[in-house]
Amino acid sequence: MATSEQLRVMADRLRIHCLRMTTAAGSGHPTTCLSAAEIVSVLFFSAIGKNDEFILSKGHAAPLLWAVLAEAGRIPLRDLATLRRIDSVLEGHPTARMPLVKVATGSLGQGLSAGCGMALAKKLAGAAGRVFVLLGDGETAEGSVWEAADCAAHYRLDNLAVVVDANRLGQSGPTRHGHDLAAYERKFRAFGWEAVLVNGHDCGGLLDALSAARGAGRPLAVIAKTFKGRGVSFLEDKQAWHGQPLSPEELDRALAEIGPAEVCLHSDYSPARPRFTFTDYRGDEYSAEVQVSTRAAYGRAMLALGRANKRVVAIDGDVKNSTMAEEFFKAFPERSVQSFIAEQNMAGVALGLSAMGYHPYVATFAAFLSRAHDFIRMARYSEAIITFVGSHAGVSIGPDGPSQMGLEDLSIFLALPGAMVLYPCDAVATEKLVRETARHSGISYLRTTRDKTPVLYGNNEEFPAGGLKVLRRSGRDRALVVGAGITVHEALAAHEALKARGIAARVVDLYSLQPLPTAELLKHAGECGRRVVVAEDHYGGVIAGLVARAVGRVTALHVGEIPRSGKGAELLALMGIDREAIVRAVSAQLKK
Repeated sequence: MATSEQLRVMADRLRIHCLRMTTAAGSGHPTTCLSAAEIVSVLFFSAIGKNDEFILSKGHAAPLLWAVLAEAGRIPLRDLATLRRIDSVLEGHPTARMPLVKVATGSLGQGLSAGCGMALAKKLAGAAGRVFVLLGDGETAEGSVWEAADCAAHYRLDNLAVVVDANRLGQSGPTRHGHDLAAYERKFRAFGWEAVLVNGHDCGGLLDALSAARGAGRPLAVIAKTFKGRGVSFLEDKQAWHGQPLSPEELDRALAEIGPAEVCLHSDYSPARPRFTFTDYRGDEYSAEVQVSTRAAYGRAMLALGRANKRVVAIDGDVKNSTMAEEFFKAFPERSVQSFIAEQNMAGVALGLSAMGYHPYVATFAAFLSRAHDFIRMARYSEAIITFVGSHAGVSIGPDGPSQMGLEDLSIFLALPGAMVLYPCDAVATEKLVRETARHSGISYLRTTRDKTPVLYGNNEEFPAGGLKVLRRSGRDRALVVGAGITVHEALAAHEALKARGIAARVVDLYSLQPLPTAELLKHAGECGRRVVVAEDHYGGVIAGLVARAVGRVTALHVGEIPRSGKGAELLALMGIDREAIVRAVSAQLKK
């Protein structure tokens, strides 16, 4: 085992790497790397074993992570010279482009939630090892950190350890508590953690602190007093150096102060990156014309998926009796995680579970996913496999009013490169599209509806991602009506009204929004004289925009104002996205 003196020398060696890397790159955050050098040295060359995990939550200290991975023999030392280059995986903040990174960081306050998910995954699998998370003191101002702290205590994650690098200085000034370490201690203890205060530049003290709470049945927080810019007199504890690399002349001065640091230590850190593997299964079947809500069909589909796939996990935000995930919770309690009303942590825990080879299904009201948007974005940069399910979408939910209506959710997920976005209109489609999300190696989103709707499809219908369904067509069609989810049923009713007037219109169920069936849309639009009406229960004509990019100009019917309480049918009419609005739009198209 490395001695304290060897660990101290390694810390200086890491400092040298960080200073050289950032100066060569011409950008970066060297001073925040210098404050945590002893912490990282102790973690990687003494505390962390082969079954352990590490998350650098303070992602702007990425050079320190790259430096320690090089010293641990996980990447070549020569690669450090490529920091922040466009052809390098050693980015300014960690992303999954670097194969050893499971959790992308840099948007502060997220690492602890992912750490909770990793620790839960270890508990679920009965796996040995601990999860270590390095937090910056500044990011503890984020509420998501305390959502995660609450979660860790609730689940008694004694395999989770956090080190807070309390270096006193943020980007623009002192952090909230500065060097008042007792303030951090009180907070962690109030949430049910074991907390230890330590000199963060004392390797022996850090080692003792990290083993202080083993077997205590609680997560551990080590509050380490450090100094930003440690080891270089003109940087140490000085303001205005955040995000400032040294000039070549300043680098020479700094390296002279640090002096030689020759040491070679062994590290057991060897993070594997397990990936979820899908096993196919037979889902439920539905009778024609039965009324079933797509949220209820999601709940039944999850049961079938979960029986066949033991690494599928359900995560709830205290709405499982509305999203219909509760049947999974009853059937598989050991694979069910209650996040309570803490949507940011809910998404972060999902990321941690995904990083350990599970496929989390995160279900809540579509409206509430907007609170977790940044976590979802970072999960994409982590190359996570997660399915988000948004129920109670659109104005069709009725009396609860606008705060409960998911009207921004499609925009959130459509903006993520490579995300799969699916919107079923009936129970059969929901059943088949849950299977599509399970097959998808990335982020997927399934949008469900609260109200019961008729079953339109036979059980043998398939719904491949990137497809659509044509529900009504003839050789005389003069307009194409595109619906998704609830508006498919409005489009079918509009078709009958138009038919009574002698107008033939084609009706398409656009269940796959991303990937989009561009060629099919273009074909059907051409066969209908390029007269296209798109109806959607969402703000801003997002689906219409997708269709327009495929076929050209369309008439977009969408929610264009803040809605209100009322019956679902009343609100669809008020917002101009119901059957009568579709009839009017088609009639107007034909007059042009």
